[in-house]
Amino acid sequence: MDINKTIVAIATGPGEYGVAILRVSGPLTLITLNAFVQRSHKKEDWQARTLYHGHFHDATGEVVDEIMAVYFPGPHSFTGEDCGEIHCHGGRIIQRRILDVLIQGGLHLAPPGEFTRRAFLNGRIDLSQAEAVVDLIHARSESSRRLAVAQLDGGIFRLVTALRHQVAETLALIEAYVDFPEDEIDPAQEGQIAATATFLQQEFTRLISSYEQGRIVRDGASLLILGRPNVGKSSLMNLLVGEERSIVSALPGTTRDTIEESIVLSGLPFRIIDSAGIRDSDDLVETLGVQRAFAKLAQADLVLLVYDASVGFTPADEEILRRCTQNPLLLIANKIDLPCPSNPPLSGLPQLSISCRDHAGIDLLPDKIQEILAPDLATEMAEGALICDLRHKEALLQAREALVSFERLMQNGSPLELAACELRAVLTALGEITGETTNDDILDRIFSRFCIGK
Repeated sequence: MDINKTIVAIATGPGEYGVAILRVSGPLTLITLNAFVQRSHKKEDWQARTLYHGHFHDATGEVVDEIMAVYFPGPHSFTGEDCGEIHCHGGRIIQRRILDVLIQGGLHLAPPGEFTRRAFLNGRIDLSQAEAVVDLIHARSESSRRLAVAQLDGGIFRLVTALRHQVAETLALIEAYVDFPEDEIDPAQEGQIAATATFLQQEFTRLISSYEQGRIVRDGASLLILGRPNVGKSSLMNLLVGEERSIVSALPGTTRDTIEESIVLSGLPFRIIDSAGIRDSDDLVETLGVQRAFAKLAQADLVLLVYDASVGFTPADEEILRRCTQNPLLLIANKIDLPCPSNPPLSGLPQLSISCRDHAGIDLLPDKIQEILAPDLATEMAEGALICDLRHKEALLQAREALVSFERLMQNGSPLELAACELRAVLTALGEITGETTNDDILDRIFSRFCIGK
């Protein structure tokens, strides 16, 4: 990538609409605006962040469209360099024509994520904020939007920077004793180093453990509905989706395959999967449906095991339960609108009683699901300390591993040079989160997720 090139791209999505925006960034921005934009009132030089009315014309002087244009001089722009925007009518032909004129005029078509990548390389944002841009674009729920906004606001950057500062101070103290080997570490300072290492390890562990909740907020969780035939699985699916997505019938074996749908519950995104009724059958298609239902267990973040409360928890239900021991599980007793036996409920498992017929208890289900999958979500979101990217988690795991090695070396009285190397490894791992120590291959992979124009 050559940041000396001036780039251009259509920033709005494909289609036809009232207004489209083309973005320009690089050293030729102002020259390009002067060459192709004829302002209606050209009485002064371009003023920063002022929207001008005018016309866009090609190299021959032919008017292409009536437009609005704005100039953002660097470094006070999104990319940190001179930028411009051309707001034209949103027809495909108009957008394409303006883009072709600008490219023929010496600009280069920007690849996906190029504008945000330049913002990162020019120090306008750190790498975690750059990742938050694409997370915000792809947010699937209100919670995922809030999480992306918090990260874009620098929440992770500030947190990681504070941790790196403590590591750097400890490293400076260790290296001072390396430079003067005749001095022994003061007991008070040795205690301070140990206390800092303990605190850092606790922070790393806390952040790593927050990843599962962060992943659910950003990417969503998979909910698998299991149960015997006619216990109300498809009725529950339809209630959660809000439409007749699954066929409901009194005839056992109606659902033969898994049915999947995306939903949002309490601001969190979910992928809900309705499955075939679990029972022994001579019907080949029904048997394959049961096999597919159990195959989905490996992908399920939570199993909603539905049983008929009017019948009670049967041996067949117990057999299904035994197949789900490796998954988080919520027992759902359906049909409480009917007379139910007084046998005591199973202990030790989260449970909810509902009626799909009269909707009793359904409103409690979203909170029950969140209680199981993301019990600390509200606190973690409020503190802005939620890790949602696997790359961040892996970097923190590397940092914690190096920190544990550092503590072990210090406790064993090993040479301080070795201990200092482990602290440098901690700094390197943390720097991968903010982009201070990230290689080009990782950057290419991150920015390839972006759309063109962003």
